Amino acid sequence: MIDFRYHLVSIIAVFLALTVGLVLGTTMLQDPLLNTLQNETADLRGQTEDLRTERDVADRVNAGGDQLADAAAEDLLHDRLRDLDVVLVQAPGADADTAAALGDRIEEAGGSVAGRVEVRSEFVDPANTAFVDELSLQVSADPGGLEGVGTYEKAGTEIGRALARGPERDTDADGDGEGDGEKDDKDEKDGHDPAATLATFVEGGLVSVHGDPAGTVDAAVVLAPASAEQAGHEDREAVNTVLAAFTAALHGRVEGLVLAGDVPSSRGHGMLARARAEEAVFATVDMAGRPMGDIVAVLALAEDIGGDGGAYGVGEGVRGFMPDPLPEPRESASPSPSPSPSPGGDEARRASREGE
Repeated sequence: MIDFRYHLVSIIAVFLALTVGLVLGTTMLQDPLLNTLQNETADLRGQTEDLRTERDVADRVNAGGDQLADAAAEDLLHDRLRDLDVVLVQAPGADADTAAALGDRIEEAGGSVAGRVEVRSEFVDPANTAFVDELSLQVSADPGGLEGVGTYEKAGTEIGRALARGPERDTDADGDGEGDGEKDDKDEKDGHDPAATLATFVEGGLVSVHGDPAGTVDAAVVLAPASAEQAGHEDREAVNTVLAAFTAALHGRVEGLVLAGDVPSSRGHGMLARARAEEAVFATVDMAGRPMGDIVAVLALAEDIGGDGGAYGVGEGVRGFMPDPLPEPRESASPSPSPSPSPGGDEARRASREGE
């Protein structure tokens, strides 16, 4: 009986001590604890407000930068692509509005948009790899020369060859330094028909072609998939790897090429990140879709035509924000009748191009 009472008293004493401790603890610590939590909450709220303010300021700075770029675009781009025909190549998921904006900048730089090629999702579908390979060999005038070449390098080579303006494709019968629009018969002799090659890929459901770019292209702008369109795709890395290989092969057939995409596409498994990781020899720009980025893309293309393409923008591993020094304006293919520019020359040239 003594043992039982002893244990009972011990248990009561323990619970009493806990109760007293809790009461005293909450009473003594309540105010300091609440004050600490309130102070930390206030600090976090202040930090959030500071970050929001910084973001708003950054947004205003970027908007101002775009306005400034728009205002300076004519001087920055003047004649950088003069007399050049440029094709727009849209990867699956590329933003159509960005493609249209880049087309406007190309024309502002004195170039012309020869046409637009949309690469369809079927082109990069792993289930169609053998079909893409077979089609590329089928249209090639030299299938043996493609032995050991990857599937999408083959496709890029053949589509690039079909697009590119070869020296034999636009003869200069009157010797005025400009082509006369007459095709010689070399393509027929070597069994290569640019229009038929593009038509084969179109009929295969792999690409869509707008305009008539076959055999007319000097340079290309390849638009990477918008990062939002690829978000969550399990095969994103594989798709962007084959698109980068296709782009590299295409670059080998034209005078110049720039791969343009948004900033997120330069990170992770994005197409620009993939191309830069493989040390692409063509130009890349990671700010396409906003005025300053589209202008930088055209300047990077002009630089690449000169043989020195670089990586530009704000992503990792870039050479700089934009080419520095800027590429020089191109001289006209034919001599000017007078060394002095006529008043309103820029407007007249633009009106002439629009009337063609």
